[in-house]
Amino acid sequence: MSNETLDAKPKLAERTTADLVKAAMSGWLGTALEFMDFQLYSLAAALVFSDLFFSTESTGVAVMSAMAIYGVGYIARPIGAWYFGRMGDRIGRKKVLFITITMMGLSTTLIGALPTFHQVGFLAPALLTLLRLIQGFGAGAEISGAAVMLAEYAPAKRRGIISSLVALGTNSGTLFAGLVWAILTGILSNESLMSWGWRIPFLGSIVIMGLAVFIRIHLKETPVFEASQEEVLEAYDVPMSQKKLENVVVKPKEKISGKAFIAACMLRFGQSGNSGMVQTYLISFLAVNLFFSKSVASSIVVISSLVGFITVPLIGWLGDKFGRRNMYRAVSALGLVIILPCFYFLVNSMGTHTIESVTDGVLTQYFDRPALMFYIAYIVLHNVTVLSMFSLENITMAEIFGSKRRYEALALSKEIPNMVTAGFGPFIAAALVTVFSGSWIPLALLMLLYTGCTLVTAIVMPEVAGRDLTDPRDAL
Repeated sequence: MSNETLDAKPKLAERTTADLVKAAMSGWLGTALEFMDFQLYSLAAALVFSDLFFSTESTGVAVMSAMAIYGVGYIARPIGAWYFGRMGDRIGRKKVLFITITMMGLSTTLIGALPTFHQVGFLAPALLTLLRLIQGFGAGAEISGAAVMLAEYAPAKRRGIISSLVALGTNSGTLFAGLVWAILTGILSNESLMSWGWRIPFLGSIVIMGLAVFIRIHLKETPVFEASQEEVLEAYDVPMSQKKLENVVVKPKEKISGKAFIAACMLRFGQSGNSGMVQTYLISFLAVNLFFSKSVASSIVVISSLVGFITVPLIGWLGDKFGRRNMYRAVSALGLVIILPCFYFLVNSMGTHTIESVTDGVLTQYFDRPALMFYIAYIVLHNVTVLSMFSLENITMAEIFGSKRRYEALALSKEIPNMVTAGFGPFIAAALVTVFSGSWIPLALLMLLYTGCTLVTAIVMPEVAGRDLTDPRDAL
């Protein structure tokens, strides 16, 4: 293809404000469901699953097992990203997002109907693992598809704040999951929670799935995909049937730029690693190692997520105003500064008031009224190292890749590092905490590593804000 053809900007189909609203609602609900699904599991793994689905002979081993199955879902995500990403670049974003939301929603609902270890033995964790694999397979392309959808719908100068709705969706899912668990742990006895209460949030997730499916049925395809569909198809092999019947000469497949892919992966590495630490393992650490009550461990997620409704659009707007690269540099540098102080205040602000609770037949004292600095430390850590990066991530990665393979490239560059960090990061963290006798230092060091990778990438990457998204070439 000649440079003149590459530089010619295709004419975009017009989309009304109503179309943009539908796309925004679709992306918001889909990502809300995805993160609600995974946050429901992560909180359940921290609070109840170690007792429900695993042998209780060793608390540490049970927690590690629950975190390992949490990681299993992330193994399936890169496979789903590759499969559905390629499909989304060929047949469109809308059709694929309809499939992924259905897979995610049904698998999450079925988790709420599973038998426990005490009822069926090792069949229980086996079924849980299977549903996590299905859930992960669908989720591998869900958030990427939502990011591509909103980026390709939004006006160039407003992409950051509009695409931040994807991050708001994840924040909404995290908030809802945390709120549900906070209510359940607050009003139910430990016995009721363990016997039937834990099923409620999983079974109830089918409502959000239904709303998302309804909206996506009435959603139009993105104007960018429609304008560049012929060029997109040229990036893939000609179907075998066409080769035989028409005897055409097959062009080499258009490759994803290695530099662009690595840059996107490193941006994702920081955010997903921090997310796995702050939103997943740290909750378990607070409850199991520092003896905070389950209500405190779940309610802190709710409080921080509420603050995130200000943080996420603010960072998206600042990204539009000052550029993605500059905001990435500022956020990741700030993250490196605040990680150690935030951990220090978290572990040294537990307060003195305790409540009694029976765990595995043993009466234990749990801290239930931490000092104000405990809440401030978690909110700052969560909003700077997780939510701010995520607000920038979706639109930046969409702008890095060209139109030909944007969905596939974005999905893979999200899910491969996500599998390593958010998937197995909590398991690695649990193992390190066990080896180092409950110390928080390994957790802080892991977060410094994750955040440092993002800062280095932000220093060397080019500015991509406002790129022409119909351009088939990658930015690097």
